[in-house]
Amino acid sequence: MRIAVVGTGYVGLVTGTCFAEVGIDVTCIDIDEKKIENLKKGILPIYEPGLEEMVVRNAQKERLTFSTDLAGSIQGCGCEAAFIAVGTPPGEDGSADLKYVLAVAREIGRHMTDYLVVVTKSTVPVGTARKVRQAISEELEARGVDIPFDVASNPEFLKEGAAIEDFLKPDRIVVGVSSEQAEKVMNKLYKPFLMNGHPLIVMDIPSAEMTKYAANAMLATKISFMNDIANLCEIMGADVNMVRKGIGSDARIGNKFIYPGIGYGGSCFPKDVKALIKTAAENGYQMRVLQSVEEVNDRQKEVMYDKVHRHFNGELAGKTFAIWGLSFKPKTDDMREAPSLVIIEKLLEQGAKVRAYDPVAMKEARHMLGDTIEYGKDEYEALIDADALLLVTEWPEFRSPNFNVVSKLMKEKVVFDGRNIYDAVEMSEKGFCYYGIGVKKQLQANATIKL
Repeated sequence: MRIAVVGTGYVGLVTGTCFAEVGIDVTCIDIDEKKIENLKKGILPIYEPGLEEMVVRNAQKERLTFSTDLAGSIQGCGCEAAFIAVGTPPGEDGSADLKYVLAVAREIGRHMTDYLVVVTKSTVPVGTARKVRQAISEELEARGVDIPFDVASNPEFLKEGAAIEDFLKPDRIVVGVSSEQAEKVMNKLYKPFLMNGHPLIVMDIPSAEMTKYAANAMLATKISFMNDIANLCEIMGADVNMVRKGIGSDARIGNKFIYPGIGYGGSCFPKDVKALIKTAAENGYQMRVLQSVEEVNDRQKEVMYDKVHRHFNGELAGKTFAIWGLSFKPKTDDMREAPSLVIIEKLLEQGAKVRAYDPVAMKEARHMLGDTIEYGKDEYEALIDADALLLVTEWPEFRSPNFNVVSKLMKEKVVFDGRNIYDAVEMSEKGFCYYGIGVKKQLQANATIKL
């Protein structure tokens, strides 16, 4: 089987590579010539654990190729499906910008020569498949040809940092189709992934398009709800860690995505929540819950800064703050909508100095922040003469640092833990002034825990 994947960003590259891994011939296409040349050399534009090795292996076996030539990839070569996996950035009003998706659709319409299933893999609002179909049809009509084709929706549910595992061993595969022929092609494509019992859920196209947004909106809702509860716990003297265990044992709630923190970020949740709110508004409906989810998340990104500001009585100018973790989550270099950016911006506005370290996202941080902050070569160098440590991203290597070394390097023993990865009592016993998220004020007598 042969397919084309248009777009070599996060979704497109993971999708194409994982299909190649199970023996499908895949051509990944992008208009960025430099990116394609780098991919041919095994140089990836993103960081994802295990992806580089998989790209190189499948390229060597010639199951995975890279090209800027969309026409040559779908004309007379037995290509059965073309995946559209280009970006859908949010517009100023929060709606998903479909110009890249529709541009690819028109390009396909200008060059296709045989029956093709055109699959939207990008996260797109309900009704996009109809627009894709119209764009292709208009191009075919302009050419004066009548070539049959189908449009399908195949939303992705990949977690950055675990994308390969998610693709190869999915919780579910959602496919939206409008014909038996398209369903047959999609079943054939995903057959290698169904042998271990992973479900393929076939539905109508609008429902498939909505499923992606609904899934991300639900996860974002759980995060914002738990952060709201954490903030109330601080006020009422409760411990959100105990509350989380208490509610997580209820099978109807579960223990996933109920960890308090400093807000969600990344390429999906913020964008998709905004897009769903906008889609509803365009159709005369108000998503009140999601509006609150977004509001809570925006506010939560400032919670750590507020704690810092209170601790130092607003006198931040000239002080040095060490930040551990810059990416929006571990195991990725993605800093889009990352809480670290909000915190850093506010500290710099007050005349503070920031020295940061992240295991993977340093290159991206330099690209986004330039020389406005300093960069440590490791987590310990970032601590030298720091007035406080701000734990922003819960990378595994930050979980058990040598606190004796930490104490010696820092000017003041103050830790702001934005992910509650440290035990408040233990930190107090080590002599640190510790700030958590939703941790009650006194866990033991004479503790130096502050909120």
